[in-house]
Amino acid sequence: MIYLLEDDGSIRNFVEYALNGSGLATRGFDRPSEFWRELEQELPQLILLDIMLPEEDGLEILRKLRSRRETRRLPVIMLTARGTEYDKVLGLEQGADDYIAKPFGIMELISRVRALLRRTEPEEAGEYVLGRLTVSPATHTVVAGGEEIALTCKEFELLSLLLSKPGTVFTRDRILREIWGVDFDGESRTLDVHIRTLRAKLGSCGDMIKTVRGIGYKAEDKT
Repeated sequence: MIYLLEDDGSIRNFVEYALNGSGLATRGFDRPSEFWRELEQELPQLILLDIMLPEEDGLEILRKLRSRRETRRLPVIMLTARGTEYDKVLGLEQGADDYIAKPFGIMELISRVRALLRRTEPEEAGEYVLGRLTVSPATHTVVAGGEEIALTCKEFELLSLLLSKPGTVFTRDRILREIWGVDFDGESRTLDVHIRTLRAKLGSCGDMIKTVRGIGYKAEDKT
């Protein structure tokens, strides 16, 4: 189930109709209070979240989702009329997994939703271990320095990719292609924002994510 929080009735109805028609079960809400009530009853697979909402700002809703243990890893795509780089970066730094500015094409939205759902499906994979950093795709957990760390879906995918081949330099283009999809047309700054927040969340283990100037990034044990 996909939850759509959008107060514009025409947009909400159109998106809900299109996603349901594409086999993606979707339930729309026009007010945050309705959304929160339903969230207490059932957790969705993905959330489509507008920023400009009555009762409560979308970014505040995102912050609450990321602060709660049961919802902190739910995939979230921001849908908003705001299209400036500042607003995009702000949404990503708050923990959004993707960002689509209005007006958007419905086929692009469906493609982004399907891609994010595929990337967040449970994987049959072993653990990645580098120094005091452990990533388990099977349980979607990260332990850094003995402490479990909460990451967004995109941050988790990014860290898993880097740890899958320690010491290997992943180019920026390759990372964007593998994590954000071949049809990603956003700013490359999206990657920089995720690297910065990922390093901060990992604490001292964040130093294992190395910048290879002019090329990309790699994971390497600092000890």
